[in-house]
Amino acid sequence: MNKIMCLDVGTKRIGIALSDYLHIIASPVKFILRTSDKDAIKEIKAIAQENRVETIIIGLPYNMDGTVGFQGENCIKFGDLLKNDFDVIYQDERLSSETAEENLRRRKIDFKKNKGLVDVESACVILQDYLDEKGAK
Repeated sequence: MNKIMCLDVGTKRIGIALSDYLHIIASPVKFILRTSDKDAIKEIKAIAQENRVETIIIGLPYNMDGTVGFQGENCIKFGDLLKNDFDVIYQDERLSSETAEENLRRRKIDFKKNKGLVDVESACVILQDYLDEKGAK
């Protein structure tokens, strides 16, 4: 069995979450700084290899009207860099950051000085949505 990885791709950071082997629960891994796509891809591939990942979910930030804006295009371009090595699936991530912030607040985790925590939690939210949808089918 393999785990599924999820990426919350931003211009500064990328949040990473992984599923369990049964594809039921999403768990936070870490965030990486996006100083260069080459370095980010290298680190993502290392984490993927360590966890036997074949599928990567990438959160796609659609606009509220359903169109893909600048940040969505950025996510697609980043995903294209992974397509030769992984099955890349885009998952609607509208409002995932708000949900992530609320989750962190409920757990009394101060994220104001460490926005990377929101990125990792957002990756968990996106992945859990994907796993729940997949399980319901």
